[in-house]
Amino acid sequence: MLTVGIDLGIKTTRAVILDDDQIVAQSAVLTGWEPQHAGENALATALDVARRARGDLARIVATGAGRQAFSLAAHHVTEITADARALAFLHPHVRAAIDVGAEEARAFKIASDGRVLDFAVNEKCAAGAGVFIETMARTLEVSLDEMSALAHQATGAVTLNSQCTVFAESEVVSLIHAQTPRAEIARAVFASIAARVATLARRVGIEAEVAIVGGLAHSTGFVDALARELGVKVLVPNEPAFIGALGAALIARDSQ
Repeated sequence: MLTVGIDLGIKTTRAVILDDDQIVAQSAVLTGWEPQHAGENALATALDVARRARGDLARIVATGAGRQAFSLAAHHVTEITADARALAFLHPHVRAAIDVGAEEARAFKIASDGRVLDFAVNEKCAAGAGVFIETMARTLEVSLDEMSALAHQATGAVTLNSQCTVFAESEVVSLIHAQTPRAEIARAVFASIAARVATLARRVGIEAEVAIVGGLAHSTGFVDALARELGVKVLVPNEPAFIGALGAALIARDSQ
């Protein structure tokens, strides 16, 4: 039985096709201005990879910011619900998790059966999400990977005081003009966002191990900063950006 999860994020739309417990295909496309079109493209690409047709699909479930706009889905679930279901499937021992995407960060507690017990969301300021890192990387004139590499070389001698992306960018520019090493600035940027995300995690409760999912989970500079801030082990699942789509596909399978 084939089921599909579509995660229509603000920046990227992802699809996962499941055959019972086996992932048979996944794809990612830019969301752009029309989530419906992005979802259809992601689905078509995944079907091509799986060498299957849309008629072979038993059920589609959508999640993500644009989920309500995707008319092909039989059901819509929140990002936190989808993340929790996928983590219960992949890492059943995990009880706390953080999802950091382009413009939002979420922390949540998970029951042993994948239910969400509590959650906190930062949806009012991009300073606690991926766009903050992207802005600072452009200011430093480095890629996201280069920024992580720089941060690993730093000692942590510099801190950022601004809580707003615009003001923090100005602060970074001032540090550059003061000839502060880029490595120290990069580490300070990651420490700044890690502190804000850790605040969310503390609101729902810290566990001995916290999973990190979403696009920013690919940034080793951020993951290291978050582990230092929380003082616990941070688990990064395989393909962390596809966790939402996987969870939606599992929910589609469970509902059959």
